[in-house]
Amino acid sequence: MPTSALALFDFDPSGAATGYRLVDPAQPALTVTELAATRGDGVFETVGLHEGRPIKAARHFERFANSVRMLDLPAQDTSVWDAALREVAAALDAGPEGWVKMVLSRGIEGGDAPTGWAYATVSPSTVSVREEGLRVVLLDRGYRNDIAQTSPWLLQGAKTISYAINRAAYREAAKRDADDVVFTTSDGYLLEGPTSTLVLRTGMTLHTTRTDLGILAGTTQAELFEWAARNGYSTVYERLTPADLAAADAAWLVSSVRLAAPIRAVDGIPKPVDAALTASFTAHLHSLATPSAG
Repeated sequence: MPTSALALFDFDPSGAATGYRLVDPAQPALTVTELAATRGDGVFETVGLHEGRPIKAARHFERFANSVRMLDLPAQDTSVWDAALREVAAALDAGPEGWVKMVLSRGIEGGDAPTGWAYATVSPSTVSVREEGLRVVLLDRGYRNDIAQTSPWLLQGAKTISYAINRAAYREAAKRDADDVVFTTSDGYLLEGPTSTLVLRTGMTLHTTRTDLGILAGTTQAELFEWAARNGYSTVYERLTPADLAAADAAWLVSSVRLAAPIRAVDGIPKPVDAALTASFTAHLHSLATPSAG
């Protein structure tokens, strides 16, 4: 079976997807005037796969709809996108790990229809990241903590395809002999990773950053908080500082692909890893994978 699969969407005059067709992912699929490529004008969601099965896709579609609204893109029929997601996932060689990226852009420059696709691929194992942990650095994002309220046109909290800054942050982390980044505000609050949500543990309480600070609402974090509340933990959304991260008993960057990756060092200072809770997080997230079509 293939290691990748691609579906391209068809749209009605309102810009809503009406169907899709599977195409060869090795063949050209976009034009050079596509606004996804020339302007980064679009949104996306990445759904993790466990043994070929999507993990909690419904949460991703909720966030996808919010990003679509924030960018004034045409509203979409979730059922069409979900069918494509499951068909491309089922088309893969069902390795232990993979992901499906769903993208909606404003379309071809000068045109009147959006462009959309769902791309599935198997991925290298992330087990070692969960076992060994990440070395992170704190990087200033350059905004105050109230940026989402003062400047909504900056689209903080939307999952857009404009990822040049996030990629630059990873390159800066590598220069500092680190694996990942936790962004901070210019006035001293913790935010998120370039592709992940920050979670801290102090005793039997899990903490994460409030979304009104201009961060993306975390689908994996939300699921873990619901699991934690059923298993004796308290959960808190709050303003967190670097001092809170330093004092925490354990910390993770959580995301759809790596799941819960523990932080083992911050700016070169070692941090304890909670291997037992990491394993519980992983087992729970794997249990959420639902069968694909086919």
